[in-house]
Amino acid sequence: MELLKKLCAVTAPSGNEAPICALIQEALSGIADEVYTDAMGNLIAKKGSGGKKIMFAAHMDEIGVLVTFIEESGLVRFQNLGGLRLATMLGQRVRFLNGTIGCVQLTGGVEITKAKLTDFYIDIGAKDKAEAEKLVNIGDVAGFIADFIQTETAVMAKSLDNRVGCYVLLEALKRAQDTENEIYAVFTVQEELGLRGAGVAAHAINPDMAIALDVTATGDTPGAETMHVKLGGGAAIKIKDGGILSHPDVVAAMEQAAQKGDILTQREILLSGRTDVGVIHLTRDGIPSGAISVPMRYIHSPAEVAYKSDIEACIALTAKMMQKKS
Repeated sequence: MELLKKLCAVTAPSGNEAPICALIQEALSGIADEVYTDAMGNLIAKKGSGGKKIMFAAHMDEIGVLVTFIEESGLVRFQNLGGLRLATMLGQRVRFLNGTIGCVQLTGGVEITKAKLTDFYIDIGAKDKAEAEKLVNIGDVAGFIADFIQTETAVMAKSLDNRVGCYVLLEALKRAQDTENEIYAVFTVQEELGLRGAGVAAHAINPDMAIALDVTATGDTPGAETMHVKLGGGAAIKIKDGGILSHPDVVAAMEQAAQKGDILTQREILLSGRTDVGVIHLTRDGIPSGAISVPMRYIHSPAEVAYKSDIEACIALTAKMMQKKS
């Protein structure tokens, strides 16, 4: 899990993926035949030739904040980059790309249950606007700060969405040494802002099949929406979410691969939310697509939780799909 820990530690909100891209490119050394970036900033690793052309997509970006205004007091107002869970932000620390650290706070007298994003601000310890402007500028971005915690069973960290998907894709590439297919492992940008990088990559690659590697919610916590997916249930094979009804042939191929590999899986129907395949499957003349999801609690918070056994199941299933013959 040391690589996953390193991936989660990097601050790289949507549109500012260069730091995480550099780390992933380093991790790709020796496990891909060709590695390059496209004009959008997607990192693409090609492995093998012949057989099916299969695209695997895992987004590199994380949720974050963007500075919109600096008060005369030196306090910083911000906009979201991706979906923020307001109830989990109060008191959380954020790190800007230049290293400046601040704390998210709520306007006095506003109840957290009734708060809007405009009720929050970031305190970077500046005495006034002039001092604050030496530390941050309009348009600067920051990501949340949190320790990487692991037990025998689970990991807890910020940015598991979707650094864990990147980790799954990297580890699967290591295992798929004998693939007879042409694999494109795409580490996409700006997923949290509307799946922006994946569509560009899919249009250029034009694969025969595409599989996204991302996270999904669970129904195993108090008050959670009714949902079949749970921690410890294995790799989640996506049937449907807010952006796709997975292609039946892709679902069948993943379930057959899981059965042959004795890999624990569960079917996923996500009531809301989308992954990169939401745009990939609509690219060009249409691309048969699906997704393998890591079950996760507390998505888009600084304390996301996943089970190691589920992560391993996702790696094993992804590697099997890479090796699957045409």
